[in-house]
Amino acid sequence: MADAERFSSNESTLTLAQRRRKRFSLIEANRTLPLVRRIAADVVRTHADARVLHKQLTRKLSRADRQALSVELDTVVNRLQGFVEELTDVGVELKDYQSGLLDFVSIHQGREVYLCWKLGEDRIAHWHELDAGFQGRQPVSVLQQ
Repeated sequence: MADAERFSSNESTLTLAQRRRKRFSLIEANRTLPLVRRIAADVVRTHADARVLHKQLTRKLSRADRQALSVELDTVVNRLQGFVEELTDVGVELKDYQSGLLDFVSIHQGREVYLCWKLGEDRIAHWHELDAGFQGRQPVSVLQQ
């Protein structure tokens, strides 16, 4: 069976939600990294700010201080949600707020896989099966076989 036919038959077994997801080639995913890197850095920084504010709220505070911190925390959480939505609009899935771990859906041998990237990495160098997670990362050179 030709690759195009194999892809078509496998494509038809995907759910509607899976068919609507953006899929990236390795080249396309790497091209998005300048933008994605900035957003991921904003996510990590803003999440850290939210954690600090949340921790401060666990202390004994006056009603006024608690109210002010709550308002500030709500603002930071809303900003964080905006960054997550930006990543979603690009087609990227945020996996970890603290490390900036992201996955890009791709296709390998007719099935969906994740191209895996973490803030601080120069390029996408790993992938994993959808259910394997970070521990199942493999070099992208395997995809090119």
